[in-house]
Amino acid sequence: MNTGSNGIEGGSGEVGVVEEPKTHASDTDGVKAQGAQGEQGLGSRAPAFVKRRRALHLSWQVGVFVLGLAVVGAGIVMLPLPGPGWVVIFGGMAIWATEFVWAQLVLRWTRRKVTEAAQRALDPKVRRRNITLTVIGLVIVAVVAGVYVYKFGFEMPWNIEDQ
Repeated sequence: MNTGSNGIEGGSGEVGVVEEPKTHASDTDGVKAQGAQGEQGLGSRAPAFVKRRRALHLSWQVGVFVLGLAVVGAGIVMLPLPGPGWVVIFGGMAIWATEFVWAQLVLRWTRRKVTEAAQRALDPKVRRRNITLTVIGLVIVAVVAGVYVYKFGFEMPWNIEDQ
């Protein structure tokens, strides 16, 4: 049966559309193509059979959003609690980035900022400053702990009676 499409028909009677490979920069439809740094283009990374059917693709996006939301929520809970909160939050963002352009852009910006911070941290002046500040902080903590032990001994603060 010729329906005017490319002839691919799904099992439910829906006519599928196969995307033609893009050969020109003008064929990107406003989506950035793969950059010189090896970054993938923006957009959905859902399998082709999912993209072919609108209802399936929409339900795929809802599933990805809910899964990413659960992971980001778990990361937010882990921020004050023990656990790798920020790592889990960025994992949730990576899940979202498989389907949503806004998450891909946020992750690219974050990756760029982390790389810049890492390069700045390797600067010898910054390293000396960080080491100096760490030593000063440790000396202050040691002095406060010494004063506490001198005044109260090795007694826990909640067991100290008014003196």
